[in-house]
Amino acid sequence: MKKLLSALLVMIMIVACMAPAFAEVATPDWAPYDALIAEIKTTTDLSNREALMHQAEDMLMETNALVPIYYYNDTFMMREGIEGYYGNVYGNKFFQYVTFGDATTLRINLASEPDKLDPALNSSVDGACLAIAAFGGLYTHNAEGQLVPNFASGYEMSPDGMTYTFTMKEGLKWSNGDPLTAKDFEYSWKRAAADETAADYSYMFNVIKGWPNELAVTASEDGMTLTVEMAAPCVYFLDLAAFPTYFAVHQASVEGAEGYKAEDGSILNPGAWATEAGFVSSGPFMLTEWKHNESMVYTKNPNWYDAENVKMETLQFMLSADDTAIYAAYEAGDLDFIDTVPTDLIESLKGNPEFYVVDNLGTYYICFNVKSPLFEGKTVEQANAMRKAFSILIDRQYIVDTVGQTGQKPATSFIPAGMMDGNGGVFKVNDDAYTFPVNDGYFAEEVDVEGAIALLESAGFVFENGMLSAETPISFEYLTNEGSGHVAIAECVQQDLAAVGITMTIRTCDWNVFLNDRKNGNYDIARNGWLADFNDPINMLEMWETNSGNNDVQFGR
Repeated sequence: MKKLLSALLVMIMIVACMAPAFAEVATPDWAPYDALIAEIKTTTDLSNREALMHQAEDMLMETNALVPIYYYNDTFMMREGIEGYYGNVYGNKFFQYVTFGDATTLRINLASEPDKLDPALNSSVDGACLAIAAFGGLYTHNAEGQLVPNFASGYEMSPDGMTYTFTMKEGLKWSNGDPLTAKDFEYSWKRAAADETAADYSYMFNVIKGWPNELAVTASEDGMTLTVEMAAPCVYFLDLAAFPTYFAVHQASVEGAEGYKAEDGSILNPGAWATEAGFVSSGPFMLTEWKHNESMVYTKNPNWYDAENVKMETLQFMLSADDTAIYAAYEAGDLDFIDTVPTDLIESLKGNPEFYVVDNLGTYYICFNVKSPLFEGKTVEQANAMRKAFSILIDRQYIVDTVGQTGQKPATSFIPAGMMDGNGGVFKVNDDAYTFPVNDGYFAEEVDVEGAIALLESAGFVFENGMLSAETPISFEYLTNEGSGHVAIAECVQQDLAAVGITMTIRTCDWNVFLNDRKNGNYDIARNGWLADFNDPINMLEMWETNSGNNDVQFGR
């Protein structure tokens, strides 16, 4: 019945992405949330910190602006005979130690055209994987998921946890042969944190004293040590030192690029240096060829400190989001590793030794633009009620069973199951200190049509015989990027809302346009997803601060 209803209701509109006009709408007062995140980052009492993080998620979920769908896992296909590949629960993929018999080229698809290759400006998982191939941080993750030294040889921390001193490996070089030293990290961290760079992940540096524009990071004169003064002790700082936003970039390349600065000296495009192949990098590979929207070629970097153990001479990337075409290329023998398969083939691929399902730490969710005209004329409470009504109409188990198909768990909270609490336990667990509102989340997994109708009636909508009256219609647009799974989920949501008379159209965009429209608030409702950058709830909470570059919901704006 659902499939029949879906076929009757699907109105997928593949159109040029047009921005809806902002309306004057009542939005949640977000200053208390910002203050709470700041308090979480400065407290040294771990039990209190955990309690404050629960309070922050309570505030976040009370807005109903985030609609969790399921907790992520990751599927990919990889040829038998490939060895040395590894990934982690954050969605990062590492190809530097891959071997594939006598082959010297590995052919890969991760996604379509990347939005940004400057590691300071990237905010996507596929971009992070490309950054890991071409750049590096002081620390990295090994095949066992452990944090290990990368460009650093080690570090010392002061007894109060307020100062880190990293020692660099000797003889490090950029891909062009220039020395790579602690001074490059000082420059790169300050650049990524600074207001003028406008990096989405600038807030990742706010654990350091002086953020954003006076970052307390100092390289020694000989470039062998980097001293970092913290704003407060930070239990996950080594995780940050392995995160792509913390990777070093080549100052001369950044500042010498055409289009970097305007005539008045202001920064025009901070990422202008990394928009074509051939830029200076520091990782195991260098980008040597880029046919936009078609392909990329990464070539082994002979100046990487562990180049002798890199066996692949080239990584060839097919740039596409068409999972049917991607799978066809894999089946034809033109690709060796793919990060997606068509939804309708997942069931048949189970049991195939080349099909993998691995754990991830993150949440697939839908986000509302709290400034959308959809909420025009409604109070904050009425807008919250509308969003909650939409949420409890969605059949998450059906999405998992028919679209996900790889054992995902329906999500009832934004912070994912399995995430640690920073205090020796798991965050999504009821205990003596905290109990979730409904079971181990914020709402029941089951669909609640009657509850949704009651919420919408409280927001001023009229129903007749269980269907929305024509005198108080609800219609809006759902924004998603291409991909059969994303579109199929949108169709499931569409049919669930239609069951009470809500009209939802689906707008699909290319990946880059999708990211920017969502970031700029040019949408009503959009598909979203967040793979944790490190295993601590603050990573899922700080992204919603008013000034965060990842605050797609537009809280506080």
